[in-house]
Amino acid sequence: MITVTEATANAGALKRLSDEGVSIWLDDLSRRRIESGNLAGLVATRNVVGVTTNPSIFQAAIGSGAGYEEQLADLAVRGVSVDEAVRMMTTADVRAAADVLRPVYEATGGRDGRVSIEVDPRLAHDTTATVAEARQLAWLVDRPNAMIKIPATRAGLPAITEVIGAGISVNVTLIFSLERYREVMDAYVAGLEKAQAAGLDLSGIHSVASFFVSRVDSEIDKRLTLLGTDEALALKGRAALANARLAYEAYEHVFAGARWQALGGARANRQRPLWASTGVKDPAYKDTLYVDELVAPGTVNTMPEATLNAVADHGDVQGDTVTGGYAQARADLAAVERLGIAYDEVVRQLEDEGVAKFEVAWQELLDAVTKSLNSKGVDAE
Repeated sequence: MITVTEATANAGALKRLSDEGVSIWLDDLSRRRIESGNLAGLVATRNVVGVTTNPSIFQAAIGSGAGYEEQLADLAVRGVSVDEAVRMMTTADVRAAADVLRPVYEATGGRDGRVSIEVDPRLAHDTTATVAEARQLAWLVDRPNAMIKIPATRAGLPAITEVIGAGISVNVTLIFSLERYREVMDAYVAGLEKAQAAGLDLSGIHSVASFFVSRVDSEIDKRLTLLGTDEALALKGRAALANARLAYEAYEHVFAGARWQALGGARANRQRPLWASTGVKDPAYKDTLYVDELVAPGTVNTMPEATLNAVADHGDVQGDTVTGGYAQARADLAAVERLGIAYDEVVRQLEDEGVAKFEVAWQELLDAVTKSLNSKGVDAE
């Protein structure tokens, strides 16, 4: 648990981040975190106003078994399938976390206080199944502050429109490219138009677009290192920030356009950019890089706990570090391209790898739960 003394000592950088219009969400969840009061403590002392999950997070939490023993035993007695068991456990955690964050949701008019849960990653290339899964998850969690995560694959785009059109709030995940991000915003706007035509209250529909950061540097830096020239090495650590800053420029453009004005007049909410994958992977870089350098109003930064604690301890939040950097961002990405590193190829690879990693994590979770159910004398199929 976090003490009052720690809370006072660490309030500075996180409070400045919140004051700049950045919503701080935690990129982690487990039953132990909820039941111990840790999540409530982070809300009270670390300015945390939301939670994101993904298959890897649930694999780490449930795969350990900690805190899930009683529910696993009950599920085993009932003889449920492994897929049902996983969904019962993950939705229970999201429901409980949503209850912890409900006061934030109420205080912010639904803007924050959100908890995200992802559709089965094996459905990433199936539009119809993704829509059905999103509806099912929204029903299972049954909390107004839940967000359903849909991957920004080609098949995910029409699913986003359909789910938003049904009045379900969505966290669009695994966005790496500027072109795909524009398509995601278009899918969201189309969904709102569909909801409006159906007579739904647009003010209750919210969305964030999870634009991944550190993985872009990891891949491009690897290629720059292989080139090894002074010019190439000087560009390391710059592509991810450039990509994210240009994404924010695109966001500003779309949500100032004529098409949006009609929806805004109907009390629709902008789809906020969410900086994901903000844990620094290269130890040569400052561990708060993707927080300090991506401060802009109306954004969300979802952080693993290590990054959250680093920002609290030594974050350097100095106001908006995004909107004044568009020209430099374009120059940095152009310089990378001139060296023969194809942006389109990199972001396509990252999307494919992102989906594949979540599929692997989900299968590992299914395997771990199968083993637990079988150990209790149940043949989990």
